[in-house]
Amino acid sequence: MITVLIFYLSGRGRHIRRLYISDLDGTLLDSNGRVSDFTAESINILIGKGMDFSFATARSVYSAMKITEKISLKIPCILMNGVSVYDPVKKVYIKNEYIPQETARRIIDIFGKNGVRCFLYKIHDDILTAYFTELDSRVMTDFAESRNKEYKKPFVRCESLREVADGETVYINSTGGYEKLLPIKRAVELIEEADCAFYEDTYTGEWFLEIFSHNASKANGIKFLRMNYGFDEVVCFGDNLNDLPMFAESDIKIAVGNAKSELLRTADFITLSNNENGVAEWLNKNYNSKIN
Repeated sequence: MITVLIFYLSGRGRHIRRLYISDLDGTLLDSNGRVSDFTAESINILIGKGMDFSFATARSVYSAMKITEKISLKIPCILMNGVSVYDPVKKVYIKNEYIPQETARRIIDIFGKNGVRCFLYKIHDDILTAYFTELDSRVMTDFAESRNKEYKKPFVRCESLREVADGETVYINSTGGYEKLLPIKRAVELIEEADCAFYEDTYTGEWFLEIFSHNASKANGIKFLRMNYGFDEVVCFGDNLNDLPMFAESDIKIAVGNAKSELLRTADFITLSNNENGVAEWLNKNYNSKIN
């Protein structure tokens, strides 16, 4: 989950455009899933001084934009682990990575063979909709009900996800126990046209399995922003396993103090935890300074 900041640093006679990108849950957000007033105020002050800010996250447009509404976003953000790049000013998708129809149906069949329900997401006319057949566990019911109630995210019940799957499919996900989802994750890894993120939920301790096009990743989202918006360097903040591709693509990697051990080992810097406003504290101390 991720946040993007850009500013200009003097370096050998020229301005270096540096993009700062932070995960959301467990990184920019506190343990209650909120942007603290201190973090929002700090980032907005830096934006006023010339810094551009956005984020990259596993969340969809509905919850991500609502949660970050206190921040004056201007730069496109990365959604659903790199499936989409979204313009928060114009409120339109700039780029989407779709799952081929037959690949989506193959993935749905894998869930069926393992007796696991899932959600299928489609983007049509710039509207993201989640489809499902049954909510057969408390975890999935809570997932759908909370997002529909809090963020007005549309969930549509259907008879068959295979029938719904078409060229507009962008995402397939499920949440539950590690052992239940692991066989599906291993089977999906054998599909050339698909990729996935598999990680423990920051809040519930359940596991998320998120499946998308092999062209979609936080890393490819960063590449898109780097190439299309003229960034010379990328600095990222993260905490969880789905941030590892982002770390691999970034020039400077910063883990919050509560990050998983895998991120702590690969980080160039470690800041305070998410509950201590680690991202904002680091930016306050290092904005307009050389860090490499």
